[in-house]
Order: sequence, then structure tokens, then C-alpha cells
Amino acid sequence: MKKSCTVIIHTRNEEDSIKECIESARLLSEDIHIIDMESVDKTKEIALENHASVYSFAPSQYVEPSREFGISTSKTDWVFILDSDERMTQELADEIKSIIQQKNCTHYKIPRKNIFGRKKWLRWGGWYPDYQIRLIQKSSFVRWNRRIHSSPEIKGLCGVLHTPFIHYFHPSLENMVGKTIRYEHIEALLLFNARKKVSIFTFFRKFAGELYRRLIRHLGFLDGSYGIIESIYQAFSKTITYLFLYEKNRGV
Repeated sequence: MKKSCTVIIHTRNEEDSIKECIESARLLSEDIHIIDMESVDKTKEIALENHASVYSFAPSQYVEPSREFGISTSKTDWVFILDSDERMTQELADEIKSIIQQKNCTHYKIPRKNIFGRKKWLRWGGWYPDYQIRLIQKSSFVRWNRRIHSSPEIKGLCGVLHTPFIHYFHPSLENMVGKTIRYEHIEALLLFNARKKVSIFTFFRKFAGELYRRLIRHLGFLDGSYGIIESIYQAFSKTITYLFLYEKNRGV
């Protein structure tokens, strides 16, 4: 019997991007599930107009709980996880349709092309291939650990696909800063609960270390001005985490 796949997309106020995301997902499957975290804009209406199934899920500061719920809604052999700022391509869809008919692995990691501001593919700075586990055989899925940026727990062997999917990240500096504030608060809380120590010296060490890693060791400067900006920003983001941790440790 031919194997089938559901595309799972989580949303929270994504009215500007969800239509394009659904259209790209349809390259792989007509079975598209939107896991909406109580959007207050037109996300749900647009999703329904584009013939996607919409499921409500309680808002969360990170996406892992909604991904686990989304997998539970599917009735197909396989699921593909796609974020609203990501896009399927025809080449990747063709590779997936072929690979899921075989019996080699239970899940696959896939390279991701990170496009800065929808203008520049960041090939350097540690941004590629940026492998993500997104294609999962439902019967082998165990759970998605409820930690930010965590990987799913899946039984069986992990394979690697060759064709990347697209990630339109950091559409603007304002968007970048907003995400940093949300995500680094979460990271800082995890470090605080783990009793991680921090000092003034830590700020300089983290900033310099991340800047060197992105810009020099992983050759981020080869991506030109966008690569340099992103390297500096990642160093800033890492430093913000430890500034928040410093604040929490001192009960400020």
C-alpha cells in the first residue's frame, strides 16, 4: 500500500505568511493540519480558506508541545513538520514521496536553508546545512521533549535527506530583537533552574566566543554584510541570555 504524509504547521498570529506556507506544503500533501495557538488575527480564517484542517492548542512560549499535539492529529503513516516561516520545495517533496515508500529509516533529518530577510542565503557562519528532524514515521514517534529547541524522541534509525527546505528567518531587526527577548528569557530560566553560575566576565566571554565561532571559525564573513550582521547579532543574543541569568541569580 502506498504510504501517505501529513504536513503539520503550528501558528500564532501568522496571517502574513500562512497562505504561502500552505501552498508550499501542498507540494507534498493535501493533508495539512494547522495547530493554531489561539491567534487573534486572520490566521485561522486564511488557513480554512486554503482548505487546511485547523486545530486549536493552548499558547506556549515555544513550539515543541504543539508539534507533539500536531503529530497526534494525523492519521497518515508519516508526518512532516513545517513552521509558518518555512517553505517546502518541489524537489524536496519529490524526494520525500520517494523515500517514505521504502523501509530504510523511521525518521529523517533534512538540511535547512536559512534566508536572512528573504534576501540572502547564509551558507557560512554555521548556518548550513542546519539539519532538522522533520520527517517522522508516526508509529515510531515517542514524544517531543518539552524544552525549547529540543529534538523529538523516535524509535528506529535516523536517515538524512539531501534536498533542503527554506527558512525565511529574521525578516527585520525589530523581529530579531523581539524573538531574542522571548527565547533568551526561556533559556535563562533553564540555566537558572540548573543552578548555572554567571559573572560579569561571563558576558565578555560569551560575546567574544560566539562572535569568533560565527564570524571567523565558521567563516560567516564570507556571506558579506548579512553574514557579519548575523554573527554580531548571535553574539549579542548569547550575551542577553547570560544577562537575564545574572538578573535572576541576584533576584533583581
